[in-house]
Amino acid sequence: MADEKEKKVANTKAETKKTTETKKAPAKKATTSTKKATTAKATTAKTEKKVAAKTENKAETKVANKVNKKENSEELVATATVKYARISSRKVAIVANLIRGKNVDEAMAILKFTPKAGAEVLTKLLKSAIANAENNNQMNHSKLYIAEIYSNQGPTLKRIRAAAKGSAVRIRKRTSNTTIVLKEREA
Repeated sequence: MADEKEKKVANTKAETKKTTETKKAPAKKATTSTKKATTAKATTAKTEKKVAAKTENKAETKVANKVNKKENSEELVATATVKYARISSRKVAIVANLIRGKNVDEAMAILKFTPKAGAEVLTKLLKSAIANAENNNQMNHSKLYIAEIYSNQGPTLKRIRAAAKGSAVRIRKRTSNTTIVLKEREA
């Protein structure tokens, strides 16, 4: 029986040697192929890095050119803002849509003959923006136009009014923040 056990042990040792030898042989082939693959990957990685560097340099030069152009042709902008005006931003926006994109003189004429509550607020604001453009930025009055105009909601004042059966009703007194941006037309 001891002889049989020794034979079995010997057979298993022989089998393990064969399997390890067969495993080692493909591993050697794999190492040579992996060396080739790693060198190929390295060369492709180097070329990719070079291409990426070139594209980055091109992108950087484009950005630099755009910045230089912006610096050379920097537009003058004049703004005026009214905050906490006691009128709803919806009411101001109706009139603001009438004058958006118009020349300053034309916008003043439109505001003068518009029978809306927002026209009075915008008239004062437009006069202020024109004064800012002429005095602070030395812009030409005849070239000015309304580039942007917008009215945003400000804080709401909450008040209470007596109602039926001893209850109370909320009154919302809305405010608005309005901004006008003036620019000069080219030619």
